[in-house]
Amino acid sequence: MPWGVALLVRVTPGARRDAVEGRLDTPDGPALRLRVAAPPVDGAANAAVLALVARELGVRPGAVTLRGGEASRRKRLAVAGDPAALARRLAELCRGG
Repeated sequence: MPWGVALLVRVTPGARRDAVEGRLDTPDGPALRLRVAAPPVDGAANAAVLALVARELGVRPGAVTLRGGEASRRKRLAVAGDPAALARRLAELCRGG
């Protein structure tokens, strides 16, 4: 499966609802700030992150893969799809849209 974009995210688990909070500058580069309602137990928060990113980017759930940071708030994801379309949508999300 060809990967369209690599993505860094910063996750807050146990939130009231799943949401994209915008862009965050990290030591590793820009990241998308996410909140998920799922607790960080038994991979529930990771599954919620993958589902949220897929929904917000308009790709099927299997197109988003966790590539690193399984037990961390900072995670690396790979998203399959058209790189230009994904980059446009990510730019919108980073602006809070």
